[in-house]
Amino acid sequence: MKTYMAKPGEVEAKWWLFDADGEIVGRLASRIAMILMGKHKPTYTPHVDTGDFVVVVNVEKIEFSGKKWDQKEYTRYTGWPGLRVESAQTRRERHPDRILSEAVRRMLPKNKLGVQMLKKLKVYAGAEHPHQAQNPAPHPAVSKVAAAE
Repeated sequence: MKTYMAKPGEVEAKWWLFDADGEIVGRLASRIAMILMGKHKPTYTPHVDTGDFVVVVNVEKIEFSGKKWDQKEYTRYTGWPGLRVESAQTRRERHPDRILSEAVRRMLPKNKLGVQMLKKLKVYAGAEHPHQAQNPAPHPAVSKVAAAE
């Protein structure tokens, strides 16, 4: 019995579509991170990017649990002394796509492979996306379309 190890040239990636309307940030981010890493496939290999592409729409309608819209703070370093701090509500108004992409980024590996995986995440604030040619399928685990059927 031999262990299967995927090679970079033989991995075929699918395209998945997620609708973030009414979803909790952390729960959706953990599902997306698993798909980007490829852990949902039996051919998962830790040192090869075996994940799929993910398109997320309606990110401006994403939810936090509890009082996180007021209490959660995002900090960033500008290069000057002190940090810039903004609340989750302010970030939602200015850049709603960054809330989910930051949550997913922090769940991926912290190396070159994680950067490569994050490039396969496409996040859009509205319901429209420019990836119609790739024909992304609604993911069965999260999709409201699959739940309604």
